[in-house]
Amino acid sequence: MRDVFGFHDFRPGQADILEAVLARRDVLAVMPTGRGKSLCFQLPAMLNDGLTLVVSPLIALMRDQVSALQAAGVEAASLTSADDAEARETTWRKLDEGVLKLLYLAPERLAVPGLAERLGRAGLNLIAVDEAHCVSQWGHDFRPDYLRIAELARAAGSPPIAAFTATADAAARRDIAARLFARAPDEFVAGFDRPNLFLSVAARRSGQQQILDFVRARPDRAGIIYCTSRKACEEMAARLQKAGVDALAYHAGLESAERSARQDRFVKSEASVMCATIAFGMGVDKPDVRYVVHAGLPKTVEAYYQEIGRAGRDGEPADTLLLWSLGDAALRRRQIAESEADEARKAMELRRLGALIAYCEAPRCRRQALLAYFGEETGPCGHCDLCADPPELMDGTVLAQKAMSAIARTGQRFGLEHLICVLRGADTEKVRAHGHDALPTYGVGAELSRAQWMGVFRQLFAAGLIDQPVDGHGEWVITPAGKDVLFGRAQVRLRPPSAERAPAPSRAAPDAAEALKTPQERKLYSALRALRLELAREAGKPAYTVFADRTLVELALARPQTLDAMGGVFGVGARKLERYGEAFLAVIAAHS
Repeated sequence: MRDVFGFHDFRPGQADILEAVLARRDVLAVMPTGRGKSLCFQLPAMLNDGLTLVVSPLIALMRDQVSALQAAGVEAASLTSADDAEARETTWRKLDEGVLKLLYLAPERLAVPGLAERLGRAGLNLIAVDEAHCVSQWGHDFRPDYLRIAELARAAGSPPIAAFTATADAAARRDIAARLFARAPDEFVAGFDRPNLFLSVAARRSGQQQILDFVRARPDRAGIIYCTSRKACEEMAARLQKAGVDALAYHAGLESAERSARQDRFVKSEASVMCATIAFGMGVDKPDVRYVVHAGLPKTVEAYYQEIGRAGRDGEPADTLLLWSLGDAALRRRQIAESEADEARKAMELRRLGALIAYCEAPRCRRQALLAYFGEETGPCGHCDLCADPPELMDGTVLAQKAMSAIARTGQRFGLEHLICVLRGADTEKVRAHGHDALPTYGVGAELSRAQWMGVFRQLFAAGLIDQPVDGHGEWVITPAGKDVLFGRAQVRLRPPSAERAPAPSRAAPDAAEALKTPQERKLYSALRALRLELAREAGKPAYTVFADRTLVELALARPQTLDAMGGVFGVGARKLERYGEAFLAVIAAHS
C-alpha cells in the first residue's frame, strides 16, 4: 500500500473489507464515494496470483483507474466499447499471456462468447463488481447486463465475488445478495456520510445568474454543473464562457469523439467547468472536482447522492448546490406517471420523489435528513446551509390556512401562479374572468411577495399538506393531512417567509492549499503545481495521476531534501518516487 499507492493508513472500513476479500470470502460493501472502494480490490489483486476481473458500467472510470494503476507500475487494462481494435487485441494478448493483474470490463462485454473459459485459463481469482446497485431492480440505475455476472462466475469456476456500491438501501442490498451471490456474503456498511461536502439547497429564481455567481466565488476550481437538457447545457456553458470561465458542454447530442475530447479536456484540466446532463460524470475519477451544482431537481435521493459524490473524491472540502422549483417536481411526477413501469415501480418512484422534496425543504440539518433516508442517525453536522444559518421555525398554521383556502375556494383546479395572484389580490384578466376577485381569500396574503408565497407552497408540499395529481394538469389539491390544518385540527411549523434560503454557501470551501500560511510555502506550491502539469502534459495524463493536491501541499510544507524523505510523504509510492522524485526535489531545492 505504501510502496505502490503511497498510502500510509487505511480509511475507515477498508481494513475489515480487505481482510474478508483476502480470505477469499464473498463480500458486499457499501462505502461512500471517496472512501477508497477501489483499493479494496486493487490491493488483493496485487497480492494474489492470477487475475482480478473488475466489472463496471463506467467507461470513464475504468479508463482513469487503469491509467492511474499503470502510472503506479501495475499491469492493468480494460475492454470497453470505446476501445479501438488495436487496443482490444493488445488486451486480449496480455490476458492470454497471463500478464494482467486487473482486467476492467464493461457489463455488455460479459456476453462475449468463450469469455468464461478465457478468464479461467488466465487464472481468475476474484470478480470485483463496481456500482453493484446496478444489479438490483430496486436500485436507481438497474442494468440488465449485470445479471450475467453470477452466470459468468459459475462458468469460470466460482471465484469469490466482491461487490461495492455507495448507494444501496436495505431492500437493494437484499436484492443484490440474492442475484449476485451463490451464498450469503459478508456484508459491510461503512456509512453514507461524506463529511467533506458542504450541502446546500436553494429555490431556483434566476437559475443561470445564481450559478454564475456561485462559480465566480470559486475561481480556478474544477466543477460540474448538471443541467436538465441539452439546450440548457449549451446555454449555461455559453453564459460562463462569456464571463471568462473555461466551461464546456457535454450531452448525448454531441458526436462520440467530441464527447470524449471534452471529457479528456475536463479530466486533464485543473480548473474547467463541465455543464452536462447526468450522463456525464458517471465514474469520472477526477479527484479534484471542488463543486457540483444541480441546476434542477435530480431524479432521486440516490441519484443526487451519487452525483454530488463526484466532488471532493480526494477527501478535501468541496461544495454542492441544488437549485429546484415546484415545476421540477411536477415534471418528474408526470414522467413517472407516463412511464411504462408497472404500478409497484411507479409507486416506489413517487415515494422516492417525495423523499427528495422533503430533503430540499428540510427544516433541520441537511446532512441529518440525507443520512436518515439511508437509515443512519447523526447529530447536526455544522457543515451545511441549514447549520451555517439555521432558520427559526414559526407557527405557520395561519399562512398554511390562507394558502389552502385559496386552493379550496378556487375549486382545486388551478396552478400556483393563479393561486398566488388570488392571495396577493392581483388584478389580472384570469382572476376577473373566474370571479375570484370576489372570494373571501382574495388579497388576504398581500403582505407577502410572489417569491415568499412560492416558499410557503414549497414547504406545504414537502410537508405533505398539498399535492398535485399525477394525472392532472398542474392544479393543486389539499391532502387529508392538509385538511386537518385547514380546519384547525392540527398545526404546522414553517420557516418564516423572510427566511428564504440564500442561493449558495456564502464562502467557498477551503482547498488543500489553505494549509500553506507563508508566501514562501505558497510560491513553492505554485512551482510544484507547474511541474506537475508539465509532466502530466508530456505523458498525456491528468495532473492528479502524477501527484494529488494533498501530496504537493505536504511537499511544500515538509520540503524533503532526499528521496528517502520524499518517500514518506502521502501519495508518493516507489514507482512515482523513481519516476518523478528527482524533478520535484530539484524544484524544492531551488526554492530553499
